[in-house]
Amino acid sequence: MIPAGLPVLVTGAAGFIGSFVASRLARMGATVAACDNFNDYYPVRLKHERVQALLAPHGVRCESVELADMRQVESLFDRVRPAWVVHLAAQAGVRHSIDHPAAYVQSNLVAFANVLEACRRCKPRHLVYASSSSVYGASTQAPFRESARTDAPVSFYAATKKANEALAHSYSHLYGFPASGLRLFTVYGPWGRPDMACFGFAHKMLRGEPIAVYAQGALQRDFTYIDDIVEAIVRVLAKPPAADRERAPHAVFNIGNHQPVRVLDFIAALEEAFGLKAQIAFRPMQPGDVPMTCADTGKLLEWVGFVPATPLPEGLGRFRDWLLAWMAHDKNA
Repeated sequence: MIPAGLPVLVTGAAGFIGSFVASRLARMGATVAACDNFNDYYPVRLKHERVQALLAPHGVRCESVELADMRQVESLFDRVRPAWVVHLAAQAGVRHSIDHPAAYVQSNLVAFANVLEACRRCKPRHLVYASSSSVYGASTQAPFRESARTDAPVSFYAATKKANEALAHSYSHLYGFPASGLRLFTVYGPWGRPDMACFGFAHKMLRGEPIAVYAQGALQRDFTYIDDIVEAIVRVLAKPPAADRERAPHAVFNIGNHQPVRVLDFIAALEEAFGLKAQIAFRPMQPGDVPMTCADTGKLLEWVGFVPATPLPEGLGRFRDWLLAWMAHDKNA
């Protein structure tokens, strides 16, 4: 458990995962400090709506901070003095990274290095940061184990996440603070990101628009429900890795549902959940895409006694209920 009274800093707290993590920690009694840069990668109003719906009811204020600016990071850490840090802020999106690599350098490399440097100064009890299943590249050796090679990323986004793991390991080794990287697998659920398959496909289906499906829908993804992601994060946060003679106090964990689903089958599940038929426009496989993702979660289970297991129909049902309600009250949806 995270003791009350000592602050937990959550970055990217207006984002999909960050807002749920900050809310969960606050409900557990933690003292939560939250920040986000509120960039316009997707409509900013959705970020503000998350803050109002998920954070404000628990007294959590999300301040605007640009983590790529070291002066702002130093000011944030001086004010908060976090005992724990959950770093979820990042520029997301595999395909977006192909045409906009500079944004990923700033948000995923410069900002991450700034957070590490701030942690070197304040020595938190544990830094937990988001990595990605994309670090496994084009591997088809399922399930993906944390010990597998991850030195052949096929997108710049994946390369930045692999760099995060290497940087965090070096800081943990040199300066002694514990850090854990979480390789997250295709997260979906209420308040999700509009650029991801679940939200994007369902939104277009409801509007009667065709959805672009790549590689004939044969790609496989390990869809993981948001509540399972949050549960794993808070459990890992409460159990930092320890150093020994041979290893730095650094670890990486897969967080996935360990049940990959073909994209065409995922669309069929969406059709079932919403009672609609999708209009599909097939497209060639895109640069940066990988054929499959599939998490081996044995290491996570051994460490914290939990693995994601929400069945896809159940998770999609909850997402459907939220999306229909959100579209009903949001005139711009």
